[in-house]
Amino acid sequence: MSAPTHTRLHPAPRAGAAGRLPWWALALPVLAFTALLALILDPSDAHAATGDTAISHLFERVHQLIAR
Repeated sequence: MSAPTHTRLHPAPRAGAAGRLPWWALALPVLAFTALLALILDPSDAHAATGDTAISHLFERVHQLIAR
C-alpha cells in the first residue's frame, strides 16, 4: 500500500539575490592566491623578520632553565 503524494501547485522559489555571492567572496581568494603566487615566483620580496623579539627571549630563558 503506497501513501498518496502531494503535488505543489506553485514551483519552488529560486534563490534570487540571497543565493548569490557578494563580490568580495570571489575577490579575496583571488587576491590571496595572486599574492602567494607572486611570493613564490619572486622570493626576494619576502623578507624574514630581523632583530630579537620578546618570544625569542622567552624561549632563551626557558632553554636556560631546562639546561640547569
